[in-house]
Amino acid sequence: MTDFLPLFPLKLVVFPGESLNLHVFEPRYKQLVRECDQNGVTFGIPAFIDNKVSTFGTELRLEEISKVGDNGEMDIKTKGIGVFKIEEFYSVAPNKLYAGADIERLKNLNNGDILMYDSILKKIIDLFRILNIEKSVPQSPTSFSTFDMAHHVGFSLEQEYKLLSISSEKERQIYMLKHLESLIPVVREMELLRKKAQMNGHFKNVIPPKF
Repeated sequence: MTDFLPLFPLKLVVFPGESLNLHVFEPRYKQLVRECDQNGVTFGIPAFIDNKVSTFGTELRLEEISKVGDNGEMDIKTKGIGVFKIEEFYSVAPNKLYAGADIERLKNLNNGDILMYDSILKKIIDLFRILNIEKSVPQSPTSFSTFDMAHHVGFSLEQEYKLLSISSEKERQIYMLKHLESLIPVVREMELLRKKAQMNGHFKNVIPPKF
């Protein structure tokens, strides 16, 4: 069974549980937000990749209209609540300005493994250390999901979309862990090269080898 969902395609991936602030200025999306506010309905953000609307997206709830300008532009706060799959896309919904789709809401299998969460967390900490990034990380392996950290592990837009399309948390853990395992050696090597480049032109205190 499908349901109709207003759509707000963007060149980004939103994850369930994510808070997203948007500035809305196009007439079609101002209409969408007004209807969500007045009727208490949700809307969806499917990723716009390779100049087309992708099959999977995230359903969002309008949390707050923070500001309305003189011309009707709005700053809004939203929250991701679940993943959907587009069954039938309408570039313009019937009698509306905005796009829409008949969608199927997907079930999320929360079958994450604690040991894999621990491995992921350690690699994220290692990645941040190599890059000298000062950013808070989860306090324990039981306090986050892959969706929570998806924007912080160096995924491309396409990789984030791939993660969103995986319905099993354990499979998402495997996907994220493999990514980190392949990314960290590359980042470490790039940092070494950067540091070497910074040393060029400096006086070096080098001890010559003894023969």
